[in-house]
Amino acid sequence: MAAFTKVINFFSDLGVPNQVIESHISQLKPITLRAGEPLLAQGSEQRYGYFITSGILRACHFNERGSERCKEFYFSGELCFLYSSWLQGISAHYQIEAIDEAKVIRVPLHILSLPEYLPAKVSLLQQQLIFKEQKEALLLLNTPEQRYQHLVQYWPHWVKKLNNIQIASYIGISPVSLSRLKTRIKD
Repeated sequence: MAAFTKVINFFSDLGVPNQVIESHISQLKPITLRAGEPLLAQGSEQRYGYFITSGILRACHFNERGSERCKEFYFSGELCFLYSSWLQGISAHYQIEAIDEAKVIRVPLHILSLPEYLPAKVSLLQQQLIFKEQKEALLLLNTPEQRYQHLVQYWPHWVKKLNNIQIASYIGISPVSLSRLKTRIKD
C-alpha cells in the first residue's frame, strides 16, 4: 500500500484530489521487473504509464541492424510513458525497459483523459515540454564536455547510477570519448 501512497501523492501534487485518485486505485497494478525486462515493446500500442517506486527505466529505439539510441532515463518518483505516442494514439517508436531491477505501478493512461485529471495532464505536458526544450538546448548548444558537466551539476544521480555507455549515449558521444573527457576533467 505504501507504493500506492506514492502514486496518490504524485497525482495530488499535480492537482488531482485524493478521493479521485483513490477511486481509481483498483486500476493500478504493482509490477516487479528484472534488469532488461521490457514494459512496452517498440512498435506496440501504449496503454499504460509506469510510476517508478524503485529502479531505473529507459526509453530506447532499436534499428534494423540492432543498434540502439537512448531517448530518456526515468528514475524513482517519476511517471514514465511516451508522450507523443499517447497524445497521437500511435505505436511506440521506443521500447521502455528496466535497466536494473525495478518496481513500478502500472497506471492506465486513459485515466489522464478524465476531466478530474486535467490539472495533472496539463502539468505533465508542461513539464515534458520544458524538459524537451532543455534537452534540445543541452545537445545543440553545448560541447560534449559541457553536456557532461551539466549532468554532473544538475543530475548527479544520473552520473552515479548510469554507466559510461548509457551516459555517452544520452549526451551524444561515444563511450571512448566520454572516458577521455572524464580523464581530462580530472587532470
